Amino acid sequence: MKYANVVSHCGTEHGEWLKELSFYKEALQSTKKRLEEVASKNTATEVMKAVEHFQNQLIIQQNNIAELAHNVHEHERHVSKETQLHAGKIDEVLQAEHQDLEEEITLIKKIIKELRAEFNKFASKWM
Repeated sequence: MKYANVVSHCGTEHGEWLKELSFYKEALQSTKKRLEEVASKNTATEVMKAVEHFQNQLIIQQNNIAELAHNVHEHERHVSKETQLHAGKIDEVLQAEHQDLEEEITLIKKIIKELRAEFNKFASKWM
């Protein structure tokens, strides 16, 4: 097996990712409250269909955030264990997993930003 010395970089990124996920989790909570406000003021069928769409998307993204945060914590534990065993270095497989997590973080941020933009457009029409 090949090992790389990227531990400090991994640890820093894990912390940043978890903070970002926490931020997006709170942002989704805020969006949910605004959605409830829109729903309480508008009972038109068109609005209620959109409300249901956004409710479903919020649930899906909240679950995605929770799963991704769990995966980051798991990866962090594996990295820590690996560094203890191999003098501060990690297996290339873990390094590849780290890159995969980074891609997932980037993707979920993009999805949530797009969802919030779509919601803001909807909310501005119906508020």
